[in-house]
Amino acid sequence: MEERFPALEEQEVVLEFVSPTASQVNVAGEFNDWCPKSTPLTKTKDGEWVIRLMLRAGEYEYRLVVDGQWIEDPEADQRAANPHGGFNSVLRVPLAIRTSIL
Repeated sequence: MEERFPALEEQEVVLEFVSPTASQVNVAGEFNDWCPKSTPLTKTKDGEWVIRLMLRAGEYEYRLVVDGQWIEDPEADQRAANPHGGFNSVLRVPLAIRTSIL
């Protein structure tokens, strides 16, 4: 079924955050029920934090949780107001492009 409906396919999306001084960075959003501890990023030697997510096409609101503090992603292109008086970052996952003819 996914061959005929690319919106159902999950795609790899990479989130990156730079903070050499952070000791823990997680992402919480619509894709993980806003659970602040379930999706940790991995720290690289350069102080960059990275995670690869598998998501279907669509828009997802999320926030980063840096050492227990919820923040917007400074690299996000879009944001949306949240019910707590702040803003969530918005991640857009486009439809997969198919190169083969059905």
